[in-house]
Amino acid sequence: MIQAITFDFWDTIAIDDSDEPKRAALGLSSKADARIQLFAEHVTARHPEVSYTQAAAAYHWSNQRFRQDWHEEHRTPAVVSRVRYAYEYLGLDPAPGQYASLVNEVDELVRAIEEMEVRIPPDFAPGVHQALAILARDYELGIISDTIHTHGRGLRHLLAQQGLLRYFSHFIFSDEVGASKPSPLVFRRAMNAFGLGASQIVHVGDRESNDVIGPLAVGMRAVLFTGIVDRGGDHTRANAVCRSYADLPAIVRRLP
Repeated sequence: MIQAITFDFWDTIAIDDSDEPKRAALGLSSKADARIQLFAEHVTARHPEVSYTQAAAAYHWSNQRFRQDWHEEHRTPAVVSRVRYAYEYLGLDPAPGQYASLVNEVDELVRAIEEMEVRIPPDFAPGVHQALAILARDYELGIISDTIHTHGRGLRHLLAQQGLLRYFSHFIFSDEVGASKPSPLVFRRAMNAFGLGASQIVHVGDRESNDVIGPLAVGMRAVLFTGIVDRGGDHTRANAVCRSYADLPAIVRRLP
């Protein structure tokens, strides 16, 4: 019998990149361009020997290294790690006695990038507020989400803005636990947090590889959510497909 439900965040609870049209309407650059600009301007202002082009190339390289970590090692280093990768690429190693200064410099840049990510909130899935309120009456709820650019703190902030944070008792964010989906570590972490067996938990998410194959591999149930983006609802191994949050409570109740 299902006693707990975990949710992916992007394209399950919130609509990924739905803030980009809002940024464009305000005359702002895309978040991808803004990250590079923040990094390059920050570095060149403090290290005049580094050109803007060199700084931008370093951040591009750090993104490639991040993607390698994510796809091959199933972990998503935090924003601070991505910044440090770029500093290493530029050879900006601290001289003796200057380590604390460089740490402060990096921390300042990380805060600027993290704040930019959540300054304009995304749209949330239609019906998610009502569905979570209903589900929270009968089940414990949690989130299992990879954090690519927006860290766990940022996702909590977005949930709190929407009045949704109160429904969740456990959060498994990849930057905080050191592993990302579909690694069994994140799903077992959820099992331990809830104090439940795998068959008592169902995970809801939008990606077959991460949100279906991952939980099924450890014995959890899986629901593929296609209400924002349908990434293969007709060919899924999930126990059920949910096309609208209005249907989710009944879907969960029907699961064995």
